[in-house]
Amino acid sequence: MRTTLSKATLGRLPRYLQLIRKMDAEKVSATQIAKSLGLGEVQVRKDLASICAAGLPKVGYPVSALRRDIEKVLRVGLPVSAVIVGAGKLGTALMEYDGFKDYGMEIIAAFDRSASALLHHGHIPVYSMDQLVAFCTSHHVHAGILAVPADAAQSAADEMAAAGLTAILNFAPHSIKAPPHVTVHQENIALSLAYLHLAASENKKHKEEEQYGSQGI
Repeated sequence: MRTTLSKATLGRLPRYLQLIRKMDAEKVSATQIAKSLGLGEVQVRKDLASICAAGLPKVGYPVSALRRDIEKVLRVGLPVSAVIVGAGKLGTALMEYDGFKDYGMEIIAAFDRSASALLHHGHIPVYSMDQLVAFCTSHHVHAGILAVPADAAQSAADEMAAAGLTAILNFAPHSIKAPPHVTVHQENIALSLAYLHLAASENKKHKEEEQYGSQGI
């Protein structure tokens, strides 16, 4: 059933999976998923139809089949080893996050310029950056998470590409350039915070207008 999926569709699949993993129902419709996640119904229906053939009109999808097919597309059953570059506050927080395992990713090491000797954060070893190439080569690592300050982002990304990483999740507040064979996903925390601030301000404004309007002011 699966065809070539767009990056946008792939980006929504983890949200679908997170939702249906919590469901007790036997069936779920695209309408229910769209409403729960605040997405367009037509888009959700297209996404689900592209990965699961078990859906029926006016009936929906068997939750078990839909979950299985999404996990198959996301390769949840095939663990991928990944490293974190940057062991500061953000990198440390990411090392403590257990959610990566839910989507088939295992953080096996971290690297930082200030780590002159082998350290550990929990069960995760923290190495010096000059060991990145040798470690990724010997452990066949191709995925990395970038969690360094903006002024260090590009140089660190260059080292990650040189180490053979072909997929980078960038948490640094700076866009990075990478070779054509390296896929980069920008996780823009600053943009998300700005959006959150704007949404909160707008909601507060609307509530005040409704309150004053009800008082006849």
